[in-house]
Amino acid sequence: MEVRAVARDTGFSTIKIRPIINLIRGKKVDEALRILQFLPSPKAKFVAKLVRSAVANAENNFQMDPASLRIARIYADEAPMLRRYKARSRGRVSPILRHSSHITVVVSEEG
Repeated sequence: MEVRAVARDTGFSTIKIRPIINLIRGKKVDEALRILQFLPSPKAKFVAKLVRSAVANAENNFQMDPASLRIARIYADEAPMLRRYKARSRGRVSPILRHSSHITVVVSEEG
């Protein structure tokens, strides 16, 4: 059985969040949380919170043992971007694009 947790419109770009989630893909949950604990990025704390949410969903909703959970899938998809414009010289404008992402964590029991 697979249990998931989703964070929508995180405010983090997918380009900046994907290297963090690539580090923990396929690992056991406790090992993944240990890796995320020592990463210097504030995005790692956000991903760790999402992993803990998926573990809590599995434990409370489906009575799974948290010690036997593994991250089956984790991915970041693009969310709608926020578009702004900045005035430039000679009456022109240039776009400011604020990227965002949806992050999904899927955990499952080993074996």
